[in-house]
Amino acid sequence: MTDPMIVSGTANDIDSLRQRLIAGSIQVQQQIIPQLADLGNEGLDVLQEFLLKRRDNPATWIDGKAYQVLYNSDAPQAKDFLQNHFPEGIVTLKSSCGINYHPLQQLLAKQDFQAADRLTIEKMCELAGPMAVKRKWLYFTEVESFPIDDLQTINQLWVVHSEGKFGFSVQRDIWLSLGKNWDNLWPKIGWKSGNNWTRYPNGFTWDLTAPKGHLPLSNQLRGVRVIASLFAHPAWSK
Repeated sequence: MTDPMIVSGTANDIDSLRQRLIAGSIQVQQQIIPQLADLGNEGLDVLQEFLLKRRDNPATWIDGKAYQVLYNSDAPQAKDFLQNHFPEGIVTLKSSCGINYHPLQQLLAKQDFQAADRLTIEKMCELAGPMAVKRKWLYFTEVESFPIDDLQTINQLWVVHSEGKFGFSVQRDIWLSLGKNWDNLWPKIGWKSGNNWTRYPNGFTWDLTAPKGHLPLSNQLRGVRVIASLFAHPAWSK
C-alpha cells in the first residue's frame, strides 16, 4: 500500500519527500525513491543528496535503488554526479586479486540479471585460476580458497542491486532457516519444481519477480559441494 503522505507536484512535496526519505522506514524509502524519479531534476537532486550523506557507510539495497535511478537516467546532471562521486558504482569494489568488478556492477545497476549471472561465474573462475577459466566451472576445493574480500564484493553487488532479494548470503540465510535441508532449498528459491530441475536459461526468472534467493546461480547440477563450500566460506562470518 502506498504511503498516504507521499504525493508529488509542489516544492512542499519535494521537501516532504526529502525528509521522509532520510527518516522513513525501509518500506517508506522504497516507495519514495520511484516517486522522486518521476519528479524530474528536482527529484534527482534529492536522490543525489541522499547518496552523498550516506556514502561513508557500506551501501545498502536502498542506496542501490537510489543509485539505479540515477544510473539509468538520461539527465546530464545525474551522469555528471555519478562520474564525479561514484565513478566505480555505489558498492566499493574490493579485490585481493586485482579483479575488476566494475562491469558486474554496471550490469546489475541496469538489472540485466542474466548477463550479470554469466559474468559472476566468469569472475569466480578468474578467482579460481587459469584452469577454472578454461573449463568455465568450479571445483568445491577452489571455492574454499576464495579471498574473503572478493566473495563479499560479489555478494554485496547482488544484494545491493536487487532490493536485497539476491545474493549468496541471501541463499545461505534461507538454507539455514530450512535446517540446512538442500531438498527444501531448491524449490524455495525456484531451482527445482517437483522432481524437475529448472532448465537454464529460460526456466529461470531474470527479474525481481523471482523468488527470494533465486540468483545468482551455481553449478548445483554437479551436486551440492560447490554451493556448500560457498555457504561454509568465512566471508559470511566477517
